[in-house]
Amino acid sequence: MNPNVSIIVPCFNERTTIPLLLEALYNQTYPHSAVEVVISDGGSTDGTQAAIAEWHAQHVDFIIRVIENPAKSIPAALNAAIKASTGEIIVRLDAHSEPRQDYVERSVKALLDGRGQNVGGVWDIRPSSNTWIAKSIAAAASHPIGVGDAHYRHSAKPAVVDTVPFGAFERKLLNQIGMFDETLLTNEDYEFNTRIRQAGGEIWLDPDIRSVYYARANLKALIQQYWRYGFWKWQMLRRYPDTIRWRQALPPLFVTVLIILILLAPFFRLVLWALITLLSVYILVLLAAGLQMAIKKKGFFFILGVPMAIACMHYSWGAGFLWGIFHPQK
Repeated sequence: MNPNVSIIVPCFNERTTIPLLLEALYNQTYPHSAVEVVISDGGSTDGTQAAIAEWHAQHVDFIIRVIENPAKSIPAALNAAIKASTGEIIVRLDAHSEPRQDYVERSVKALLDGRGQNVGGVWDIRPSSNTWIAKSIAAAASHPIGVGDAHYRHSAKPAVVDTVPFGAFERKLLNQIGMFDETLLTNEDYEFNTRIRQAGGEIWLDPDIRSVYYARANLKALIQQYWRYGFWKWQMLRRYPDTIRWRQALPPLFVTVLIILILLAPFFRLVLWALITLLSVYILVLLAAGLQMAIKKKGFFFILGVPMAIACMHYSWGAGFLWGIFHPQK
């Protein structure tokens, strides 16, 4: 017997992407009779719910329920969807993702095989539009210089890791560690996985569990995203200081050093040369990453676009982190 699976999806203004997700879920190798989809909508104003209803009308054999998320945050959406769901296994996805056909089947198998208490896979990161900057952002979002050792963005080997995107877990796990933390508006997955690890569980990443993730379309949206990531990472580290990773410490450290050097450079020639050297090395490293991607993907624009995207990721994440230190959430 296949365990019943509840696929929970937080959603807000995803009219263009939600049909892609639903189509991907409909085409899963896992039997429809053992699947329900619970979409927690935060009051979409772009016709998202109408798009869901239109798609569902053409696929009446598929169980889909839409519930309201008045709190309008992702962790609140996840908790509301969990409470409204019935499956023994919960698979968490996003409205802008497209899981591969065997995503649910492989996730369930990994759980039943005891690989971990929460299992997930690797993102195939794609541009959300056909512009050169959107393609550059997608490339940067999977480059080690941009994201460090975030295994779920580029790993090719299964392993026990600190976190996975989305994730699948058994409902009974919630009795042990609790629900998603609604006081964290970002980093809720990482915090959830931290509690699993602290309770003695493991997080399993399998590169054969794959989903498409659409990166931000422009630099403004990218900066806003990574500022939010940095800000809420500090809020989480206040509670779990031992979870800091080197990839998370480097951006705020880099931004801090840069600010100090810029402030002191007008007064000390040695500091000025240190600033010039630091920026020169940084720019050369980013240009090398851009050139590598240009050769790999056969696109001249990557030489400029990838460095721009990575720099935006580093600076906004680091600045958001530092802002969080001086403006903590209560």
